Amino acid sequence: MSKHKAVELRLARMSDLNALVDIEERSFENDRMNRRSFRRWLKAEHGILCVAEVNDQILGYGLIWCHKGTRLARLYSIALLDEARGKGIARKLMNELEKLALQKGKYFMRLEVAKQNAPAISLYQSCGYKVFGEYSNYYEDNSDALRMQKTIRKANLSELTRVSPWYRQTTEFTCGPAALMMAMATLEKGLKLNRRLELGIWREATTIYMTSGLGGSHPVGLALAAEKRGFASHVYINSKEPLFVDGVRTQAKKEVIMQVHNDFINEAKKRKEIRICYQEVTQKLIVEYLKKGYAVIALISTYRMDGRKTPHWVLITHADQDCFYVHDPDPDIELQEPIDCQYLPIAREDFEKMSCFGIGKLRTAIAIKKIEQV
Repeated sequence: MSKHKAVELRLARMSDLNALVDIEERSFENDRMNRRSFRRWLKAEHGILCVAEVNDQILGYGLIWCHKGTRLARLYSIALLDEARGKGIARKLMNELEKLALQKGKYFMRLEVAKQNAPAISLYQSCGYKVFGEYSNYYEDNSDALRMQKTIRKANLSELTRVSPWYRQTTEFTCGPAALMMAMATLEKGLKLNRRLELGIWREATTIYMTSGLGGSHPVGLALAAEKRGFASHVYINSKEPLFVDGVRTQAKKEVIMQVHNDFINEAKKRKEIRICYQEVTQKLIVEYLKKGYAVIALISTYRMDGRKTPHWVLITHADQDCFYVHDPDPDIELQEPIDCQYLPIAREDFEKMSCFGIGKLRTAIAIKKIEQV
């Protein structure tokens, strides 16, 4: 490599495919991306694939995934040829990827790195990344990974005030139970999160909101399930009308929804540990509950994340002046890792748009606390 030629950093093109595959095969023994994967990433709307080139030779690449609907980017992979190492190219690639992520409105960059990869860890630390957790058996060879994060814009990321365990929903219709389970486990250390509990809560809290398929979780139904397990709930709903009626077409199904809704409301009125508040769910309200030590779950629309107009429950773990942070129990299997769904930053202006659902702009949230602590 000529000392007089500067390294050019640019977005990858389809004509770079052979070089990218060659670098991958020469850099990794396990967890390799194949030609098909590179083709997909070259076309991916929310992926950024950047190459480092000298004298028309591609010496390395960096790939990030810009999480749709949030301010989070993730370093998916970075690799250099042997002859390009030790020349500062990896650092230049990292800087370029961060700059490109910022241009897409991302605030944070996350990555995973093998615990035994001391050179890479040293590089990331020197670039400002900090370890915030570990991931056991992360790689194909069952080795562990460190989880690292950096704020890539000029803002301070507040320290997480408490740890909330993450649970991945096991069905497409149990986001409500999964979110409630994470909330309960935040307040009750040692609570075992498993499918038995998930489906048990779903049976207790479900309603019907689609023209077909299985039902989703009603906020008051979730509060009743929480009360049964020792948690008091404050349920906020900005409407007294039966929920999710807009999602069905036939009168018979509408009547079923209204019956379930009314039964939940009437049952909750008998429970002194459940308070239903018919008022707007504001960001200020959510923050106040978090400061008081409550765990808060909220219903959002996933349209900005996956293009589907689906109601979806998440746990709000933390808030600062710029973002709400959530545990999302339902990662995109193809493009997301579970790490991408934990303490997920969502800009406040985005959360404001995401936290209402349907034609009626339903907003609802549940704040829970152990009964003996209320």
